[in-house]
Amino acid sequence: QVQLVESGGGLVQAGGSLRLSCGASGRTFGSNAMGWFRQVPGKEREFVAAISRNGGSTLYTDSVKGRFTISRDNAKNTVYLQMNSLKPEDTAVYYCAAARSSLVTTLQRGYNYWGQGTQVTVSS
Repeated sequence: QVQLVESGGGLVQAGGSLRLSCGASGRTFGSNAMGWFRQVPGKEREFVAAISRNGGSTLYTDSVKGRFTISRDNAKNTVYLQMNSLKPEDTAVYYCAAARSSLVTTLQRGYNYWGQGTQVTVSS
């Protein structure tokens, strides 16, 4: 079993920044890729970013490229999502997920553990 706990969400004005954190416990954190997804009520959960087990490879959805940065600290069993230049359309519940393998993927079926989510609200 893996437990994932997100933190760092909140309310921010457009153009502002937030850093989300996801702490992991229960197995060797550094063995698997990690990802961030987000969901708006009434819409499907969507991929945001992913990072390989050693941090050498990352993926981003087009709408966040250049604004968001995913990183990880395997010594602290934590993955981060630095979000800059936030827009109202970034408002969502953000979920951290642990992948089934060491490879980055945008597919939800590639992840088998999920956190509870943290709300991010960007006001205009």
